[in-house]
Order: sequence, then C-alpha cells, then structure tokens
Amino acid sequence: MVQKTLQQRLETLADAAKYDASCASSGTAKKNSLGGKGIGSTEGMGICHAYAPDGRCISLLKILLTNHCIFDCHYCINRKSSNVERARFTPQEVVDLTLNFYRRNYIEGLFLSSGIVKSANHTMEQLVEVARILREEHDFRGYIHLKTIPEADAEIIHQAGLYADRVSINVELPTRAGLTRLAPDKDENQIEGAMGRTKTRIIEAKDERKRFRHAPRFAPAGQSTQMIVGADDANDTAIISKASRLYGAFGLRRVYYSAFSPIPDASAVLPLKRPPLLREHRLYQSDWLMRFYGFAPGEVADATEADGNLPLDIDPKLAWALKFRESFPVDVNRAAKEQLLRVPGLGTTAVGRILAARRHRTLRLDDVARLTASIAKVRPFICALDWRPTLLTDRADLRRLLAPRVEQLELF
Repeated sequence: MVQKTLQQRLETLADAAKYDASCASSGTAKKNSLGGKGIGSTEGMGICHAYAPDGRCISLLKILLTNHCIFDCHYCINRKSSNVERARFTPQEVVDLTLNFYRRNYIEGLFLSSGIVKSANHTMEQLVEVARILREEHDFRGYIHLKTIPEADAEIIHQAGLYADRVSINVELPTRAGLTRLAPDKDENQIEGAMGRTKTRIIEAKDERKRFRHAPRFAPAGQSTQMIVGADDANDTAIISKASRLYGAFGLRRVYYSAFSPIPDASAVLPLKRPPLLREHRLYQSDWLMRFYGFAPGEVADATEADGNLPLDIDPKLAWALKFRESFPVDVNRAAKEQLLRVPGLGTTAVGRILAARRHRTLRLDDVARLTASIAKVRPFICALDWRPTLLTDRADLRRLLAPRVEQLELF
C-alpha cells in the first residue's frame, strides 16, 4: 500500500469534515487561481469561518483526525460499510498543521472532529491529546473547538473541556425513532447524558471562576450540537420542538441544522434526494425567532403548513403574522419592544433604532423607512403618525405580494 502524503491526507480529511455543520462556515467564494489554491482563496482545504464568543468572525482549520469509523450510521459518508477513501493523522501531525497554518495567518483556531477508530475512549484521548499539546507545549492561545464522543468516559470528555473553547456533541437526528433506525450504534440517553454532564461542568467552572481567579476554565464558549434535516421523516414542528428542548435542558449556545445530502453507496433506507436547502435556512430563521425575538416554540410551530413543515416561499415570522393578522397593525410610536419584534421586516437592529428615535419625535412612515431595510414588507403591519393600513392587511393576496423571489435568502 502506498503511503499517502500529508497533503493528500489533508485533502481527504478536510473534505470529510465539511459534513459537520457544528462549526459555521461562511460559504464565501472569492476569485482565485490554480484551481482554488491561489492567494486570497477562502474555499477548499479545511478553512471555515465561525464566530467567537465576543462576536468576531474567525477562520478555523476544520479537519477530521480520521475518517475511519467502527460505527455504521446510515447517513454518514464515513460509516464502516462505506467505500470512501480513508486517511488518518497522528495528534502531532494535527498540531504541526495547526501551528503552520496559524503562523502564516491563514487561521485563528482549530475545529477538530473524528470518526471513531478502535474505541470511543481511544479516539477521544487522541482528540484531547491534540488540544493538550497545543495548549501546554506550544502555549497556543487560538480558538479550539473539539467534537466530543458521547460514548467516551466522562473524565475524558471533561479533559476536552479544559483545553477547548467550545465542545459539541451531535444529537444527529430529531427523534429517538430516527436515531434508532438510522444510527443503531448511538443511544439518545447516552448523548443527552453527556450533554447534561457538560452543562453541569460549565456552570460549576463559571462559579469557581467567580470565587477563585485562577480556577481552570471549562469550555468558556459553551457547547453546541447538530441535527440532520431530511434524512428521516421528522417534520419541522418536531425539529423546532427538539431544538427548544435542547436549548432549555442543556444551555446550548447553538443548534446547527444540516440538510441531508445523498452519499455514495447510500443505504436503501435513506431518501433518494436531499431536502431543499431553503428548508435548512427556514429552520435557522425559526431558531432565531426563539432565541432573539421572544417567540415560544409553539408560536413558531404555528407558522408551519398543514404537513408540519415551514413554508419555503416566506420566512416563518411573516407566516406567523399572516396567520395572526389580528395582532396587527402595531403602532411604531407606542408599541412595546416585544410587539415590534413580531413585525415582519423588523430585525433587532431596526427595532432598537425605532425605540431610540421615537424618544425624540413622533415617527412618520418616512422615518421608519430610513430606519429599516425594506419598508414594503413592514408597511402592512404597522401604523405611524401619517400611516394606517386600511384594507391592505386583509388582502387575500398579501402573501403573494410579500413573498421574496425564491433565490433570495434573507433573515426576516
């Protein structure tokens, strides 16, 4: 067997890591040369973009330690029965790659995941060893995100949190039935047990830091998870409900949604085609409604269609507003912040501007237009000093009038 070069293994394991959405990637494409390897390229081999706890956008080296795996999850391209090309790094090789990329100012940190080789404990020890060498032997102060393995011993996962800024454990699928059918080697109770222990340790570490200045940090950027969308028959209502429960039970910083993508030599139990990418986008919008706009999970679910899925032609806030038209129009000069946040087309920034501006003057429609990105979407749902919608809110074709073109992706 011909030994692969470091470059070849990097290409294989960086490409394999793209299926993990727990580290947000920007999707940016810049003009480049030499097949994507020219100066200034943001695509390709292992570079992704995520957000640090302070809001900074940072570039990370995103790779797998190995894509060998003893598990046989139907939806995973790296499953045991897959014919995918295999590769593996040693912990020291990952350390050297990280430091070389960092010194060249290509990255500001590392996102490291892995298939499970030999055993969960063995693999988790290898991941922790990478972080340990970086932190203790090289005094590396960049951002580290480690994907932890719930089947590993609690003490090993604890060690990961001492070295990593963020840890994540994937719940994989929205329902217990889906997980049992598509990932027979995984157990929901085991996954959530590991998440619960991580939450407890994060809280304890924060408390210890308040009392003892030099107490060790533990995953200061918190924990996150990922759900695959469209690999089973779970609808958006089930996904929204699961995400809300995970946020409440485990104090997650993010739930990531990853649209299922058909894989080579796929199992017969999987769908033949991927769900629309727009479905993934709508789920992120629904997530934002719960986290930043004060919507309860049931209210977001109220925005779904008869099949329990969010509409694709309009965003979930607009879908909710059209179902509950009696809640509108909202007076921009008198309404509380919570009411303004429910107006389609008004994001958190626009609402903040409106609240600040109305302290000094009574707002007209033109004033609101200057404070928002698109007054056309907002106008049917508000009233101002010189504006009150009459029949517009009751129009049967309002949805068609306000629906953006399909190719447009907007937050709200």
